[in-house]
Amino acid sequence: MKLSAEKLDLRLRHTFTIARSSSDWAQNVLVRLRDGKYEGLGEASPARYYGQTQASCLKTARAMSRIVKDASPFDLERVVDALERRFPKQPSARAAVDLALHDLLGQRAGLPLWKYWGLDPARTPQTSYTIGIDTLEKVRVKLAEAERFPVLKIKLGVPGDDEIVKEVRRLCPKKVLRVDANCGWTVAETIRKARLLEKLGVEFVEQPIPPGNNAALKRIKDRIGLPLLTDESSLVPADIPPLRGCVDGINIKLVKCGGLRRALQMIHAARACGLKIMIGCMIESSVLITAAAHLTPLVDYADLDGNILISNDPFRGVKLDKDARLLLPKGPGLGLSRR
Repeated sequence: MKLSAEKLDLRLRHTFTIARSSSDWAQNVLVRLRDGKYEGLGEASPARYYGQTQASCLKTARAMSRIVKDASPFDLERVVDALERRFPKQPSARAAVDLALHDLLGQRAGLPLWKYWGLDPARTPQTSYTIGIDTLEKVRVKLAEAERFPVLKIKLGVPGDDEIVKEVRRLCPKKVLRVDANCGWTVAETIRKARLLEKLGVEFVEQPIPPGNNAALKRIKDRIGLPLLTDESSLVPADIPPLRGCVDGINIKLVKCGGLRRALQMIHAARACGLKIMIGCMIESSVLITAAAHLTPLVDYADLDGNILISNDPFRGVKLDKDARLLLPKGPGLGLSRR
C-alpha cells in the first residue's frame, strides 16, 4: 500500500471556544492509502492539549508509510499494533491510517462498514449540536442557527458560565441539554453547579474536572443527581476499568484512542463495566465524522457535529434526518464522496 498525507485546513463558521482554547480554524491532516485500484481515506485532528500539531501529524503519517508499504488492508490488526508501538504519542495520526485501512476493507468487501460489522443502521442516535462558549448575544445567534437540532451540547468551564446555560434553557425550554466543562471546574464547583444544572433539566455533565483523579470523579458522582461522563479521563481502552463505579459513562473520540479498532475495544470494555457510551468528535471533516458514525448503532449518545461547524468540508458522508438522527452511508467502506 502507498500512503500519502496532506494538510486539511477547516474553516469554522464561528470562533469555537471551550474552557481551555479558542480557534477559527482546525488544522487537520488528510491521509490517502492506495491499494491497487482502491483508495482509502483517513483524517487526523491534532490537539495541542495532547502535544500534537498539524506538522507533527504530517511528519508521523509520512513516517508510517514504511510500516504499511508491504501490508494489505487485511493486515489491519498487525498494522494497528505496529503503529501503536512505534508512535505511542501520536493517536491522531494513527487514527487517520486506521480509518483509511477500514475504508479499504469495506471497499474490498463491497460493503459499508456498518454492514461489514453486522450493525443495524436503524439504531443510530440523534447527534447533539455544540454551542461553544461566547457572549450571550452570540450564543443567541448560534441557538437560532441550531433550531433544527433537538439536542444541544453546551460548553462551559469559565467564570460566569451559569448565565450561559440559563439563557440557553430560557430560549430552548423543550430541548435536551448536555453540558461539557472541558476540565474547567473544581470538585466543589461541579457539585455546586450540578444543583443548578439539575434544576434546568440538563441530561448529563461531561468531564468537569481535569483527568488523573478517578477518586475525585467518584466523590462528584456520589454527590450529584446528574449522570457524570468522562472524556479526557477515558482516552484509551486501558482507562475504562478503573472508571467503573466512578462515573456513569464515557466519551470516545477516534483521534484520542487511535481509530476505529481501538474505539470498538473501548465500546466492549465500557459495556462490560456497565457504562453508558457517547461517540464524540473534535473539529473534523466528514471523513472522521462519518467513520465515527458507523459505530453509533453500538452507543447511547452521539456528538458528531464537527463537520456541521465548518464551512469548507470537502467531503460528503453521513447525513442527518429531520430530527438530527444519523443516516449512515450505503456506499462501500466509509461511503465518502467528494463535494
